[in-house]
Amino acid sequence: MFNRLFGKPKQETNALTTLDKLNEVFASTLEMLEKKEKVLLKKAAAEVEKAKEFAKARNKRAAIQCLKRKRLYEQQIEQLGNFQLRVHDQMIMLEGAKATTETVDALRTGAAAMKAMQKATNIDDVDKTMDEINEQTENMKQIQEALSTPIGAAADFDEDELEAELEELEGAELEEQLLQPATTAPAAPIHVPAGRQPARPIPQKRTAEEDELAALQAEMAL
Repeated sequence: MFNRLFGKPKQETNALTTLDKLNEVFASTLEMLEKKEKVLLKKAAAEVEKAKEFAKARNKRAAIQCLKRKRLYEQQIEQLGNFQLRVHDQMIMLEGAKATTETVDALRTGAAAMKAMQKATNIDDVDKTMDEINEQTENMKQIQEALSTPIGAAADFDEDELEAELEELEGAELEEQLLQPATTAPAAPIHVPAGRQPARPIPQKRTAEEDELAALQAEMAL
């Protein structure tokens, strides 16, 4: 994506193109070496069969010549194997170089993108945006608090008038209580626990003078 936005440097593009072409050349070379190896393997196998036939025919010299040619083919096959290893080694190195080049290219492109975005972003604009966000947040809080307040809860009443009205109510209540007739509350019955009788007053013994006074009063009453 960054490559589409900013493009690759010309030098890196040429290097990657060269790597791709080299990979194609190496692949073609490997294919050619493998074909030659198969041909040589067939020729070596054919020489072995010929050597067997000459040995059966008691033609020792011809059989040995076949085995010599087989050895030459085997040497060429071994050499082709070494060539293939060299080519594979170069292909692995090129793949690693390509991966490294692409990684560096991606990092460089990312750094350029970051630099471009930083240029497009002004710190003053960021501060202004944050102030606007904070202001909108505070306004929203005030709106929510206003909506959550019960209806009529914000009414403004005069505290002095309310206290005066309360005093009038208390005075009228007191006056009404004074005008009502006083009533004697019935005496509360005395609760005596079960099994117990109230104690009777012990009669006191009167003196002789009190007896004479009582007798005199009785006579006067008659």
